[in-house]
This record gives sequence, C-alpha cells and structure tokens, in this order.
Amino acid sequence: MNITIVGTGYVGLVAGACFADSGNDVFCIDKDVSKISQLENGEIPIYEPGLKDIVARNAKNGRLRFSTDIKAGVEFGEVIFIAVGTPQDEDGSADLSYVLGVADDIGRHINAPKVIVDKSTVPVGTAKLVAERIARHTDISFEVVSNPEFLKEGAAIDDFMRPDRVVVGVPSEAAATVMKELYAPFVRTNNPILVMDVASAEMTKYAANAMLATRISFMNEIANLCERVGANVDHVRIGIGTDKRIGMSFLFPGIGYGGSCFPKDVQALIRTARDHDVPLLIGEAVEAVNRAQKNALVRKVISHFGGSSKLAGKTFGIWGLAFKPRTDDTREAPALTVCEEILKCGGALRLYDPEAIETFKHRFGEHETVTYASSNYDAVKEVDALLICTEWNDFRHPNFSKLKELMKKPIIFDGRNLFSLDEMRRNGFEYFSIGRPKVSFG
Repeated sequence: MNITIVGTGYVGLVAGACFADSGNDVFCIDKDVSKISQLENGEIPIYEPGLKDIVARNAKNGRLRFSTDIKAGVEFGEVIFIAVGTPQDEDGSADLSYVLGVADDIGRHINAPKVIVDKSTVPVGTAKLVAERIARHTDISFEVVSNPEFLKEGAAIDDFMRPDRVVVGVPSEAAATVMKELYAPFVRTNNPILVMDVASAEMTKYAANAMLATRISFMNEIANLCERVGANVDHVRIGIGTDKRIGMSFLFPGIGYGGSCFPKDVQALIRTARDHDVPLLIGEAVEAVNRAQKNALVRKVISHFGGSSKLAGKTFGIWGLAFKPRTDDTREAPALTVCEEILKCGGALRLYDPEAIETFKHRFGEHETVTYASSNYDAVKEVDALLICTEWNDFRHPNFSKLKELMKKPIIFDGRNLFSLDEMRRNGFEYFSIGRPKVSFG
C-alpha cells in the first residue's frame, strides 16, 4: 500500500518506519527543511532505540522516502496520516492549527479518493473539523479516520510492531477494511483491532493517558502519606498491586510524570470537559498533584539543609534530565523543575543524562552555575548531595565506594527509589527517597 505520513516527529517517524518495514511504500513529508535533510542523510533527530536501524534499512530498500513536497505526498498516498504536533494552547486545550493546516493542504492537492487518518492526539470532534476543511477545497471523495497512537517513548518500535490493541474510529465499513488490512501484519498474535465510531476513538486516547496519569498521581499521594505515618510505600505498592483488580503497572512513586503526552493530554481532557459543562474533578486533582510532586525532591533538600537560603554556595549533582529513561525528551521533565528551584535558592548544579543533555540544554539554557558533566561520576565531583530525577539503568548499580570518594558528603536524594534502604545503610549513605523512611549515616 502507498502511505503518506505528514509530520516526521516522534509519532510520524516511528509510524512511517514501521509501516515501511512491513512492506508498504511510505512517503514522509515535513515542512522542516533541516529535519528532512537530516533524515535523507541517515540522521535521526530524536533518540528512540532501534529507530535508526529501521529507517536506514527501509530507506536503502526504497520503501521509505522523505520530502518537503506536500503536493507530491498527498498525490502519492492511498492512505494519508496526519501526524503533526498539537501543542498545548494557553487555555489548556489542544492547538489544532497544524492539523487543520494539513487538512487544507490535502484538500488543495487531493487527486483521487483517499482515507485520511488522524494520528495526532486530538480532542473529540477533530475528525469532523478535518473533513470540513478538506471539503472546502475539493469534490473528490475521502473518509477521515481516527487512529490514536499508544507508543511509549523508549519502547515505541516494539509498541508499534506488537501493539496491545489497535484503535480505529471509522465512518464506514470500507474505511474499516482499509485500516484492518494496514494493521494486519502487526496483530498476528491475535491482539485486537478495535473498530469503533470516530468520537469514541478520539476519546479513548485521552481517557487512557488520563487513567495512567491518575495511577501515578494517586501513588505519589500515598507515598507522601507513607512518609508522614512511618509506612514504607514499597510494601504498600506490592500490597495493593498484587490485587488482580488493580495490578502493578504505574504504581511506582516518584517526582511526577512529564513528557509530551500525559501533561498535555490531561489538561486537554479537562478543557474538553469544561467546554461541555462536565467538570472533570479527578483529572483536575491529578494535574494538581503532579504539579506539586515535581517539587518533592527540592522540599527534602531544603528541609535537610535547614532552609532555602542554606543552599547558596552548595553544589548538587543531578542524575537524569529526560522525563523518563530510554529517550532524550525533556518536555515537562521533573528535572527542569528541580534544577530551576535549586538555582533559585542559589545552588550550583552538575548535570548528567546518558542521552538528553543536548535537548535539556536547548530547553533549560546555559547558566553560570550549571555544568554539564561527561559521565554520572563526573556529575558528583565535589558535590554536597546527589539528586536522582530519572531511572536510567545506567544509574541502578553504581560503584558506591567511588561515589563516596568523589562527593563532599555521601548524601543522596532519590526521586525514583532506585536503591534499597539496606543497600544505602551498608554503604554509609544518608538517603532520602519517596514514600520510604530516611536512611541516616552509619
């Protein structure tokens, strides 16, 4: 099948590469000339494990092409995916200007009946808006389908190739047939293709992310309560997670969620609910808890050192800048909040992440009292404490003796609960984590 992907960001590039890898001819279109130039030269503008190899293999075989020519892209595809950004607007809603701009382009250049697929994360009613915009420019028949993505950054290739489910919202049986054919290679183990109405598919994406965000915020509140009452959240998490009705997923406490999906999608869902006079009280609470939780680690630091003014002149190492491991994405990353607050208190920083240093620099900027380290050990040289913001595997088994030698004092504030309390006691660290008892020296 001839497929056009408009937008070569995270979702579009992964989808295009994976569709090409299953034998389709894929034409990826983007207005960003520099990004297309990178892709044509075999350079991948995002970090996603396995993506570079798939892009290179399919580009070499001629199944995957890149261009800025939207007219050629629209004419090429039997199925056209809209995979452009929907950034958060000032009022919390999703900005659909890029999506509707692509719809206008499709309407101007459509040359035959097509299936148009909303792959971007969009609120309920967007497919109808896209159809209206295309129809302004043409009398050629087309159908607009909703096909939300459920990719986890860091595991996107596996998620696309072996999805838990594929959700498609269709206006007709003919469109459903096209989508089933397209996704058939990815569901050979009988994971379902869920065919539903368009509005339900659009809502499913937001509902899924809001549910996952709710579990995270709920567990963070429980962790904070555990600290106050002397409980250990590790035990509580297992105690509730082994209930089959609850399960273990997304019950790990920490310093909040970030990234391009959960924060934006929860706020967009809240806005949609307000627009329809249906208060989303749980969603609003989830967002408020997450916003406060990003400061949890800094609150511990300030309390330990005796007040915010006491951080002046001290240096803090930071492990982890991406919002989660296995990605270089720093959008809404808790590390941004942590670093901003430390700097406000007059502290200096030594920062390290295996993949996200450049994207963090771009978002956070350069500061006189901020040093970007070359390794996790370089980040702790002569620091007054280490703060852990992202649970990279690289950080799980450090040489604790080496850490103690490099640090001024063996103090760790762990926002991801990487280490056991017994391990910290044995190695002589003062250790603060989330929802667990403090470990003191000795």
